[in-house]
Amino acid sequence: MEKRRIVVAATGASGFPILEAVLRLLRQDGSLEVHLILSDSAKLTLKHETDHPAEEIERYADFVYQPDEIWAGPASGTFRTEGMLIVPCSMKTAAGIHSGYAENLILRAADVTIKEQRTLVLAARETPLSAIHLKNLHELSMLPGVRIIPPMMTFYNQPKSIEDMVYHTAAKLVEPFGVEAKSYCRWTGDEI
Repeated sequence: MEKRRIVVAATGASGFPILEAVLRLLRQDGSLEVHLILSDSAKLTLKHETDHPAEEIERYADFVYQPDEIWAGPASGTFRTEGMLIVPCSMKTAAGIHSGYAENLILRAADVTIKEQRTLVLAARETPLSAIHLKNLHELSMLPGVRIIPPMMTFYNQPKSIEDMVYHTAAKLVEPFGVEAKSYCRWTGDEI
């Protein structure tokens, strides 16, 4: 059976434990072929937030691209994918996507995802959000297929650790692509 493709990108915002959890969930699903792009800023932030080298994160992917490889498959609409997930997504990247400024492979792949009306999930990561950030995210959210899923803490699932919170957030991020995380705790309202 041919695997479905998904493009996953990471930018320089905070949130690399979430990226790693997302990549693990995609790998466990087994039905998706992961195409990964790490920006140069992402590689720097990764060093600050984890003790993993970029190569350790890249091992979760089937294909890895550099941001300047603008000729790579994800830069073309004829390269069929289920869509794209950017985790974490910096406000610089959100602004680039919003303005159509496709100067690198991450921005071009997002541009292609939007024009082909595929699913684009942005794990928008910044706090506090300025009026400019909110305007860009609002306008992106109005486009078909674009979902803004900021990595926010939840407590109804009664997390016991930071890892539980990271897992729950990662599960929410992969859900739009049909990936069901085994330990994902959905709100049922039965507890009330």
